[in-house]
Amino acid sequence: MMTIDSQLILILSALGSINGFLVALYLWRQQPKTLANQFLAIMLVMVGIRTLKSVLFYFNPEITKTILQVGLSSCILIGPLLYFFCLSHLNQLNKLSIPWKAHLAALISTIVIVGFLYPYQQYEKMWGGIFYKVINYIWLFYIVLSAKALFPKFKSILLTKTFLREDIWLLSIFSGNALIWLAYFTASYTSYIVGALSFSFVMLIIILLFVFKPSQTPTSKKYADKKIEQDEADTLIERLSALMSNEEIYKNSLVTMPQIAKRIGVSSPRLSQLLNDNLNKSFSQFINEFRIEAAKAMLSENKPQKTEVIAELCGFNSQSTFYSVFKKLTSKTPADFKASNTPKL
Repeated sequence: MMTIDSQLILILSALGSINGFLVALYLWRQQPKTLANQFLAIMLVMVGIRTLKSVLFYFNPEITKTILQVGLSSCILIGPLLYFFCLSHLNQLNKLSIPWKAHLAALISTIVIVGFLYPYQQYEKMWGGIFYKVINYIWLFYIVLSAKALFPKFKSILLTKTFLREDIWLLSIFSGNALIWLAYFTASYTSYIVGALSFSFVMLIIILLFVFKPSQTPTSKKYADKKIEQDEADTLIERLSALMSNEEIYKNSLVTMPQIAKRIGVSSPRLSQLLNDNLNKSFSQFINEFRIEAAKAMLSENKPQKTEVIAELCGFNSQSTFYSVFKKLTSKTPADFKASNTPKL
């Protein structure tokens, strides 16, 4: 018969998995659907399966080996899903050398093939030894990749000294994932159930962020007839410059004013007012200036890439648009600029 302490541990450790499945369902059904939410939803399901397996094994070591195999196998996908979630949030998913669908398909295929060739039932020592270590290091590898992808984002936070709502959300998801990995990795020094308990704690934080999230950025009505004060304008321009320089968001051909406005914590009309009144530029002009500067740098390299490739890398949807914008801002065609600025060997 279970003691009161054991019952309390069971409830607390299982609570994370249950809440994880519920939040995952909410994210999956949330409108409008986004890839970031879908990656996060699947990641929560994978972590939920992993921690549920821990709870079942902790309280009943004689459970079927199939449950243990499924629980450990789910760990392989947690890290990649975190990485894709971060890239999706940063609008960098299209920069992957291997498309994320092919990436996931390869991982899932590996899980199925290895699981079929080396089932836990017959290779228990292998799963408890080398497989367990490899799975944890794969998870860690993608945590490091996620940290690398997020570094420019949090560098801009340090420069602007401003946390936006989505920054807090992104940092919480990343830190929570890393915390759960650390709990499982150090379980041999603490307790096997610590991983499940840490997930319950992380899910509590996530739910609190949902319930007590800050109000939306001010609406256009509030700013309709109010000029932006210079101090505020300087702060917003600093955030905007940091976002452009550190994340190069202008290289995304589909970037929109609402997306950028959200990143710096203002409404779209407020950003438009900032660009028009304080910088004397339209949104497209502002974005294109950054794109052309990037193109000029690429055209000035020792062995510059083809012009059409440069146009695409800098965020232009078509080569004709690139040519016209380049000529307008530099008074030269890309070919002329390339000829006069490429170092002579």
